[in-house]
Amino acid sequence: MKKVANKSNRKKGRGNRRGSSTDKAAMKQEPKTKLEEWELRLYVAGNTPNSIAAFGNLQQICETHMGGRYRIEIIDLFENPQLARGDQIVAIPTLVRRLPTPIKKIIGDLSNAERVLVGLDLKPARAFAAGR
Repeated sequence: MKKVANKSNRKKGRGNRRGSSTDKAAMKQEPKTKLEEWELRLYVAGNTPNSIAAFGNLQQICETHMGGRYRIEIIDLFENPQLARGDQIVAIPTLVRRLPTPIKKIIGDLSNAERVLVGLDLKPARAFAAGR
């Protein structure tokens, strides 16, 4: 974090004092510039229609609502079945949101965009329930 010092408020002989109230106030007002990145894992089983649909739906949701701040990892359980154990996958396709925490899981082809947005915490559950 960058420290900001205001020279006009300093007294002579105290210019190198750490933790002055001026420095602390300036640091509190500094805006956050790092945007949150989403880390998503999509567990699929080969090129089945549900797996293909889930990936396409996920890409569309991410582009529309995450503004390019996401990374999707596709895990094909036909090729690496042992990877299902790490995220406790019991059905496929399953989307796992690794970041931001907490971890969230959504099972299915992700065709219900409203449900996916609520599941990923991109939309409040109250708005979803009111829209039904």
